[in-house]
Formats: sequence, C-alpha cells, structure tokens
Amino acid sequence: MDSIDLEVLKTSAAWIASGRRCELITVIKTWGSSPRPIGATLAICDDGTVIGSVSGGCIEDDLIARVRDHGISRTAPEIVSYGITADEAHRFGLPCGGTIELAIEPLAQHSRIAELLERLERHELVQRRLDLHTGAVELSVAPPGAQMQVSDRAMVTLHGPRWRLLIIGAGQLSRFLAQIATAMDYHVIVCDPREEYRAGWHVDGVQLVHDMPDDTVTAMRLDHRSAVVALTHDPKLDDLALMEALKSDAFYVGAIGSRLNNSKRRERLLQFDLTPAQLARLHGPIGLYIGSKTPSEIAISILAELTATKNGVPTGMLVPHAAAPTAPGADVCVVETGAV
Repeated sequence: MDSIDLEVLKTSAAWIASGRRCELITVIKTWGSSPRPIGATLAICDDGTVIGSVSGGCIEDDLIARVRDHGISRTAPEIVSYGITADEAHRFGLPCGGTIELAIEPLAQHSRIAELLERLERHELVQRRLDLHTGAVELSVAPPGAQMQVSDRAMVTLHGPRWRLLIIGAGQLSRFLAQIATAMDYHVIVCDPREEYRAGWHVDGVQLVHDMPDDTVTAMRLDHRSAVVALTHDPKLDDLALMEALKSDAFYVGAIGSRLNNSKRRERLLQFDLTPAQLARLHGPIGLYIGSKTPSEIAISILAELTATKNGVPTGMLVPHAAAPTAPGADVCVVETGAV
C-alpha cells in the first residue's frame, strides 16, 4: 500500500488507543478528473487534525470545518458525495467538474485497525470488509486477484504490506539508496557477507544481514511487492542472488555495471537454469538516464526506474541507462562514483 495510506492507519490506531474520536474516509468512486485515486484514504480526529488526502486539499477543508463546527457524531458509516453540481465542483476545486464519492467510517476498537497493522507487519495482503449498515469489520487473507468492492451493504478494501527493497552490497552507494528508499517507506534490507564492508555501516531503520545474498533472497520469499538491487560488482555475490530473484515474483530486479559488464553478466546467467523470459526481466545497466555521476545521483536514478516500474509507467516513456546515448569511452563503470 502507499506509504501515505499506511500512515493514515498508524495514526488512526494511535488516536483510537488514546480514546480520541476519529473517522476514516475512503474514496470509493470518482467521475471526471480526480486528484486522488479510488481507495485513497484520510483520517480526521475530533480536533480537526487530519492525516492523508482524498482530494489534494479542497474537500479536506470542508471535512475539517464540519468536524470543528459539529464534532464527530456518526455512529455508523455514511456515503457522501462532493461535486454533484457545477457550483459544488467549482466550490471544492474539483477539476473539470469532477465528482467524488466518499465512505466516512467512525473508528473505534471494533474497527480492528491495530489488528490490520499487525497483519501488514507480517507481510500479509489483507482484505477488510466493512458493513456499511452496522460498522462491523471482518479481516481475512485477500484471495488472488481480489479488488476493492463497494455495494449497498459492504465496502471491501485491500491492504498490502510495505514494499520491500533488498540491496546487495553495503557500500557508499547502498547507503544513499537505503536512506532515500527508507524515506519512501520501503522496508530496506542490506545484505553483505563481507565483514570489511559491514564494519561501521549503519542507516537508521535499515536491517543489515551478513548471510550470502542468494540465501537471503530465498529466505525473503520475494513477492510482487519486493525489489532487488545488486551493487557489489562481484559476480560471486551478485549472480546467484540475481538468478534466484529473477525466478521470483519480485517486481524489479536490477544490477549495477557498465553495458559491457551487463552483457557478460547476462551470458553468465544464461548458463544457469534461467529462461530467456526470466533473464529479460533484469534491469541493467541499472537506473534511468539522468546524467548521474555521484553516488547520491545514481541512487536517485535507480529509485526513479524502480518507482516507474512499480507504477506501471510504459517503458517507451523512459530512457534507461541501457538505452542512453554513449560517448566514446563512456562504457565504463566507476565503482561508487561514476556512471552506472
């Protein structure tokens, strides 16, 4: 799930635990242009404090004003619409006369928000069913292909675990990559069996493991919310891990290196039990072409490509390093400081 929606749940759980009255607001339908997608959430506390977004600010102002003027008095979920008329669309700043429909749910212990967060921490994909008449909540493992559904009786929402990023190698570039990915709310694991690289390496909130990378990949049971980035330049560490990652459901698998080294890597991987289709999933040279030179710029380049892949941006709209223009003598990978 998006980090902002996860923060909405965490903040809601804290409000409930402290005895505050609060409501969870979910976008369930839109017409025309809409700044936020179906499933986006916002929580509002009885003092008017909000976390999250359902419209980019315009409708939030009205929700806050209503709570400050009248408090939170709902005892059961309610469906409300904004922007039904042209005047309302103009008033609430909805673009192109858009309309948005929201489910407003009063929260309490029976809402099971804390339990939902616990299941997300266990990396479960959870289906939450809200009875729109009584406010009763049921949690279950989401079946394959499940989608958000709304009927006259119930609203069923899907809540996925945090996105995970495995970084192979504990070098300087890994540090920048881990810091930025953590800020994007990824659960980041850095794997490096080399003691000399692990010594003194620390990033708050990042798990550092010393197992062999391929063992770590296997143990993580990578799913479609997982990504793997290999940064050691050492085939003994990178190749077996990449082989396991490319056979998994990971949505992104990439490796640092020049075009020449990437070509040699692909030749080596073909000697393992990978199919051409699996090998085609490998991103390398890694990252989008943004003229990056320093480790911090390279980290941004990598995460830009990873984010575009996660969000389903068509490859024709991107310029990866593999397709970037090459100046004479530029096909060289300078460890940690040069082009990737």
